[in-house]
Amino acid sequence: MTRTVLIIEDERKIAQWVQTYFEHAGFATLLATDGAVGLALARAEQPDIVILDLNLPGMDGLDVCRALRGDKKAIIAHVPIIMLTARVEETDRLIGLELGADDYVTKPFSPKELVARARALFRRLDQYAASPRELKDGDLLVEVDAHQAFLGGFSLDLTPNQFAILVALLENRGRVLSRSQLIEQALGYEYDRQERSVDVYIRQLRQKIESDPADPQRIQTVFGIGYRYV
Repeated sequence: MTRTVLIIEDERKIAQWVQTYFEHAGFATLLATDGAVGLALARAEQPDIVILDLNLPGMDGLDVCRALRGDKKAIIAHVPIIMLTARVEETDRLIGLELGADDYVTKPFSPKELVARARALFRRLDQYAASPRELKDGDLLVEVDAHQAFLGGFSLDLTPNQFAILVALLENRGRVLSRSQLIEQALGYEYDRQERSVDVYIRQLRQKIESDPADPQRIQTVFGIGYRYV
Protein backbone atom coordinates (compact mmCIF):
# COMPACT_ATOMS: atom_id res chain seq x y z
CA MET A 1 0.00 0.00 0.00
CA THR A 2 1.41 3.38 -1.02
CA ARG A 3 1.09 6.02 1.68
CA THR A 4 0.52 9.67 0.84
CA VAL A 5 2.50 12.47 2.49
CA LEU A 6 1.31 16.08 2.48
CA ILE A 7 4.21 18.53 2.82
CA ILE A 8 3.22 22.06 3.90
CA GLU A 9 6.37 24.18 3.65
CA ASP A 10 6.71 27.72 2.27
CA GLU A 11 10.42 27.47 1.39
CA ARG A 12 10.07 25.84 -2.01
CA LYS A 13 13.60 24.41 -2.15
CA ILE A 14 13.16 22.70 1.22
CA ALA A 15 9.70 21.48 0.22
CA GLN A 16 10.97 19.96 -3.03
CA TRP A 17 13.99 18.49 -1.23
CA VAL A 18 11.72 16.75 1.29
CA GLN A 19 9.33 15.70 -1.47
CA THR A 20 12.16 14.05 -3.42
CA TYR A 21 13.29 12.00 -0.42
CA PHE A 22 9.78 10.79 0.36
CA GLU A 23 9.18 9.84 -3.28
CA HIS A 24 12.47 7.93 -3.40
CA ALA A 25 11.32 6.12 -0.24
CA GLY A 26 8.18 4.96 -2.04
CA PHE A 27 5.64 7.50 -0.80
CA ALA A 28 3.16 9.47 -2.88
CA THR A 29 3.41 13.20 -2.15
CA LEU A 30 1.30 16.35 -2.11
CA LEU A 31 2.81 19.81 -1.75
CA ALA A 32 1.51 23.15 -0.46
CA THR A 33 3.48 26.33 0.18
CA ASP A 34 1.08 28.14 2.53
CA GLY A 35 -1.11 27.15 5.42
CA ALA A 36 -4.57 27.82 4.00
CA VAL A 37 -3.87 25.85 0.81
CA GLY A 38 -2.30 23.05 2.85
CA LEU A 39 -5.33 22.82 5.13
CA ALA A 40 -7.71 22.69 2.16
CA LEU A 41 -5.54 20.04 0.49
CA ALA A 42 -5.46 17.95 3.66
CA ARG A 43 -9.25 17.99 3.92
CA ALA A 44 -9.75 17.23 0.24
CA GLU A 45 -7.10 14.53 -0.27
CA GLN A 46 -7.01 12.85 3.17
CA PRO A 47 -3.22 12.14 3.25
CA ASP A 48 -1.76 9.49 5.54
CA ILE A 49 0.63 11.94 7.23
CA VAL A 50 1.26 15.69 7.24
CA ILE A 51 4.72 17.30 7.36
CA LEU A 52 3.93 20.78 8.66
CA ASP A 53 6.25 23.78 8.87
CA LEU A 54 5.44 26.14 11.75
CA ASN A 55 6.62 29.36 10.11
CA LEU A 56 4.12 29.70 7.27
CA PRO A 57 2.85 32.95 5.72
CA GLY A 58 -0.68 33.97 6.65
CA MET A 59 -2.08 30.92 8.43
CA ASP A 60 0.88 29.54 10.37
CA GLY A 61 1.58 25.91 11.22
CA LEU A 62 0.09 26.10 14.70
CA ASP A 63 -3.18 27.39 13.23
CA VAL A 64 -3.17 24.59 10.64
CA CYS A 65 -2.53 21.99 13.35
CA ARG A 66 -5.30 23.45 15.51
CA ALA A 67 -7.74 23.40 12.59
CA LEU A 68 -6.92 19.79 11.65
CA ARG A 69 -7.27 18.50 15.20
CA GLY A 70 -10.41 20.56 15.77
CA ASP A 71 -12.30 18.91 12.91
CA LYS A 72 -13.52 16.18 15.27
CA LYS A 73 -15.92 14.41 12.93
CA ALA A 74 -13.50 14.20 10.00
CA ILE A 75 -11.05 11.36 9.40
CA ILE A 76 -8.32 13.94 8.82
CA ALA A 77 -8.54 14.96 12.51
CA HIS A 78 -6.54 11.83 13.36
CA VAL A 79 -3.83 12.13 10.70
CA PRO A 80 -0.27 11.94 12.11
CA ILE A 81 1.47 15.34 12.06
CA ILE A 82 5.21 15.96 12.14
CA MET A 83 6.17 19.59 12.65
CA LEU A 84 9.15 21.28 11.04
CA THR A 85 10.42 24.22 13.03
CA ALA A 86 13.32 26.64 12.97
CA ARG A 87 12.24 27.88 16.38
CA VAL A 88 14.70 26.74 19.02
CA GLU A 89 12.54 27.58 22.01
CA GLU A 90 11.24 24.46 23.73
CA THR A 91 8.00 26.31 24.47
CA ASP A 92 7.18 26.49 20.76
CA ARG A 93 7.65 22.75 20.36
CA LEU A 94 5.53 21.99 23.42
CA ILE A 95 2.74 24.25 22.13
CA GLY A 96 2.70 22.21 18.92
CA LEU A 97 2.47 18.98 20.91
CA GLU A 98 -0.30 20.45 23.07
CA LEU A 99 -2.26 21.16 19.88
CA GLY A 100 -1.94 17.54 18.83
CA ALA A 101 1.20 17.23 16.71
CA ASP A 102 2.85 13.82 17.03
CA ASP A 103 6.50 14.69 16.53
CA TYR A 104 8.77 17.55 15.54
CA VAL A 105 12.03 18.01 13.68
CA THR A 106 14.14 21.12 14.17
CA LYS A 107 15.74 22.85 11.19
CA PRO A 108 18.30 22.27 9.83
CA PHE A 109 17.40 18.62 9.55
CA SER A 110 18.20 15.48 7.60
CA PRO A 111 15.43 14.41 5.19
CA LYS A 112 16.46 10.80 5.88
CA GLU A 113 15.63 11.39 9.55
CA LEU A 114 12.27 12.87 8.57
CA VAL A 115 11.41 9.82 6.47
CA ALA A 116 12.52 7.59 9.38
CA ARG A 117 10.23 9.46 11.77
CA ALA A 118 7.28 8.99 9.41
CA ARG A 119 8.02 5.30 9.05
CA ALA A 120 8.23 4.94 12.85
CA LEU A 121 4.75 6.40 13.20
CA PHE A 122 3.37 4.04 10.56
CA ARG A 123 5.09 1.03 12.16
CA ARG A 124 3.27 1.71 15.42
CA LEU A 125 -0.09 1.99 13.65
CA ASP A 126 0.59 -1.19 11.66
CA GLN A 127 1.67 -3.02 14.81
CA TYR A 128 -1.67 -2.25 16.45
CA ALA A 129 -3.55 -3.47 13.37
CA ALA A 130 -1.57 -6.73 13.38
CA SER A 131 -2.27 -7.44 17.06
CA PRO A 132 -6.04 -7.49 17.57
CA ARG A 133 -6.75 -7.16 21.27
CA GLU A 134 -8.62 -5.10 23.81
CA LEU A 135 -7.45 -3.41 26.98
CA LYS A 136 -10.07 -2.61 29.63
CA ASP A 137 -10.27 -0.73 32.89
CA GLY A 138 -13.79 -0.23 34.17
CA ASP A 139 -15.57 2.07 31.72
CA LEU A 140 -12.37 2.58 29.70
CA LEU A 141 -12.02 0.35 26.64
CA VAL A 142 -9.08 0.45 24.23
CA GLU A 143 -9.43 -1.49 20.98
CA VAL A 144 -5.78 -1.71 20.05
CA ASP A 145 -6.23 -3.14 16.56
CA ALA A 146 -8.87 -0.58 15.58
CA HIS A 147 -6.82 2.23 17.15
CA GLN A 148 -9.88 3.39 19.09
CA ALA A 149 -10.56 4.18 22.74
CA PHE A 150 -13.87 4.62 24.52
CA LEU A 151 -14.83 5.99 27.91
CA GLY A 152 -18.32 5.18 29.14
CA GLY A 153 -19.23 4.15 25.61
CA PHE A 154 -18.16 7.47 24.11
CA SER A 155 -15.27 7.60 21.66
CA LEU A 156 -12.10 9.33 22.83
CA ASP A 157 -10.40 11.62 20.33
CA LEU A 158 -6.73 10.58 20.65
CA THR A 159 -3.77 11.41 18.45
CA PRO A 160 -1.43 8.51 17.51
CA ASN A 161 1.06 9.41 20.23
CA GLN A 162 -1.58 9.89 22.92
CA PHE A 163 -2.99 6.49 21.98
CA ALA A 164 0.48 4.88 22.06
CA ILE A 165 1.20 6.30 25.53
CA LEU A 166 -2.16 5.06 26.84
CA VAL A 167 -1.58 1.55 25.44
CA ALA A 168 1.90 1.40 27.00
CA LEU A 169 0.55 2.46 30.39
CA LEU A 170 -2.31 -0.06 30.28
CA GLU A 171 -0.02 -2.88 29.18
CA ASN A 172 2.20 -2.12 32.17
CA ARG A 173 -0.63 -1.55 34.65
CA GLY A 174 0.65 -1.16 38.19
CA ARG A 175 4.25 -0.75 37.05
CA VAL A 176 6.06 2.58 37.22
CA LEU A 177 7.47 3.68 33.86
CA SER A 178 10.03 6.44 33.60
CA ARG A 179 9.65 9.04 30.86
CA SER A 180 12.45 7.46 28.87
CA GLN A 181 10.81 4.03 29.18
CA LEU A 182 7.52 5.46 27.91
CA ILE A 183 9.33 7.04 24.97
CA GLU A 184 11.01 3.74 24.12
CA GLN A 185 7.96 1.52 24.57
CA ALA A 186 5.29 3.79 23.11
CA LEU A 187 7.06 5.98 20.60
CA GLY A 188 10.11 4.02 19.52
CA TYR A 189 13.83 4.67 19.61
CA GLU A 190 13.61 7.01 16.61
CA TYR A 191 11.54 9.47 18.61
CA ASP A 192 13.37 12.59 19.78
CA ARG A 193 14.05 11.97 23.46
CA GLN A 194 12.55 15.20 24.76
CA GLU A 195 11.21 13.87 28.03
CA ARG A 196 9.03 16.91 28.69
CA SER A 197 6.97 15.86 25.68
CA VAL A 198 5.77 12.87 27.73
CA ASP A 199 4.39 15.26 30.36
CA VAL A 200 2.33 16.94 27.63
CA TYR A 201 0.81 13.62 26.53
CA ILE A 202 0.07 12.58 30.12
CA ARG A 203 -1.66 15.91 30.79
CA GLN A 204 -3.73 15.51 27.62
CA LEU A 205 -4.72 11.94 28.53
CA ARG A 206 -5.76 12.97 32.02
CA GLN A 207 -8.03 15.62 30.53
CA LYS A 208 -9.74 12.89 28.54
CA ILE A 209 -9.96 9.90 30.90
CA GLU A 210 -9.89 11.28 34.45
CA SER A 211 -13.06 12.47 36.18
CA ASP A 212 -10.89 15.10 37.90
CA PRO A 213 -7.62 15.74 35.99
CA ALA A 214 -6.31 17.73 38.95
CA ASP A 215 -6.67 14.63 41.16
CA PRO A 216 -5.89 11.74 38.77
CA GLN A 217 -6.94 8.27 39.87
CA ARG A 218 -5.95 6.30 36.76
CA ILE A 219 -2.61 7.79 35.67
CA GLN A 220 -0.58 8.64 38.75
CA THR A 221 2.67 10.53 38.99
CA VAL A 222 5.45 8.80 40.92
CA PHE A 223 7.59 11.79 41.76
CA GLY A 224 11.20 11.55 40.72
CA ILE A 225 10.54 8.42 38.64
CA GLY A 226 7.69 8.66 36.14
CA TYR A 227 4.09 7.51 35.74
CA ARG A 228 1.96 4.51 36.64
CA TYR A 229 -1.48 3.38 35.50
CA VAL A 230 -3.33 2.18 38.61
